[in-house]
Amino acid sequence: MATAKAAKVVKGGAQTMRITLKRSPIGTPERHRLVLRGLGLRKIRQSVLRPDTPQVRGLIHQVGYLLEVQPQ
Repeated sequence: MATAKAAKVVKGGAQTMRITLKRSPIGTPERHRLVLRGLGLRKIRQSVLRPDTPQVRGLIHQVGYLLEVQPQ
């Protein structure tokens, strides 16, 4: 049985950011790895779209040394 993933749509046409995991989280603090999971990043070179909100910017600020962020 095939399962389909539904893409989440950002509400209200808000600005989004493309976040890409560029470096391995191996050797980083456990809390930083949890932040990456919260952003939805699991593999190197994986990209996700997230809304440009203060909450997401705070997560990016914590682990910015592992990420590449581009506005969409």
